[in-house]
Amino acid sequence: MTIQLNSDNNLTLHEAFRAQLNTLLTEELSRFGAHITRIEAHFSDENGHKEGQNDKLCKLEARLEGMKPILVSNHANNHELAVKGAITKLKTSLDSTLGRLNNH
Repeated sequence: MTIQLNSDNNLTLHEAFRAQLNTLLTEELSRFGAHITRIEAHFSDENGHKEGQNDKLCKLEARLEGMKPILVSNHANNHELAVKGAITKLKTSLDSTLGRLNNH
């Protein structure tokens, strides 16, 4: 499973945060590893340098072998909370999608 991290022009993903994200995504999505070929994480700060509530956005796109990608997004007050919420949503979608496959 390849993990690709992207950010908009309003923020920089520092190496320590990148390493933390790689570990978090790998651990949280490990049980789906046989099905996922790539995870793309997109981070943005919708208000740029201004303060705002729930203005941090994380989009996660899971590319599954032989299937359409699954995309989820989550807003939060910081990027760590945004990614954790997006992971929860992605796991729910993967459970649903892969569960349907196994029932056929």
